[in-house]
Amino acid sequence: MSIDEIYDRQAKAYEAMVSKQPDLSDIIHGIRSYEGLDVLDLGAGSGRISLLLAPDVKSLICTDISEPMLHILDEKLSEAYDSRNWTTVVADHRSLPVDSSSVDLVVSGWSISYLANSGEADCHENLRLVMAELRRVLRPGGTMIILETMGTGTEKPNPPHFLTDYYAGLEQEYGFNYRWIRTDYVFDLVEEAQRSTGFFFGQELTDKIRANQWSTVPECAGIWWKHF
Repeated sequence: MSIDEIYDRQAKAYEAMVSKQPDLSDIIHGIRSYEGLDVLDLGAGSGRISLLLAPDVKSLICTDISEPMLHILDEKLSEAYDSRNWTTVVADHRSLPVDSSSVDLVVSGWSISYLANSGEADCHENLRLVMAELRRVLRPGGTMIILETMGTGTEKPNPPHFLTDYYAGLEQEYGFNYRWIRTDYVFDLVEEAQRSTGFFFGQELTDKIRANQWSTVPECAGIWWKHF
């Protein structure tokens, strides 16, 4: 099953998995205080970042290519908050139905990589288009924050080879700052860890979880940010 099919058909299973990762609000807030800002969550998925930002921001635009994921996001936010300050939009990163100079902060978690990895024939052009769109919608003085994988099932950064050019481009071509953090998945049982991650990461990780008897599955993430 492809990634697109997983996001469309197993959105709830994906949400259950990522809900086991840590709260990243302090990380984001440390880069840019977001209280009272207009924010774009690019590739918002089921809302792991949106749910953290919504209580404090002025407005929140949540875009994703997967409508089922955005349905989960909308349900979660509607259950959590009485005041609706968010909108959900099905959109391609390269062509956003968002007004120019309309947001103060762009946050994108584990999403741009699907267009910018070296397995995509137009990866460099895709990244150029995404960056151009984000600059278009961002106000002067705004900030971009991008989070991407640096390896699942590893305690230190070990990114997939097909993402290294993309990551280098963010720093060398687009001038982003970089750091890495741990984003471990914390389950109660080893069996739960296997069951909850295998559908997405595959048999290799499942075997590694069993061999190491991990109920907490280690993962590293990179954070790239730039102030404009």
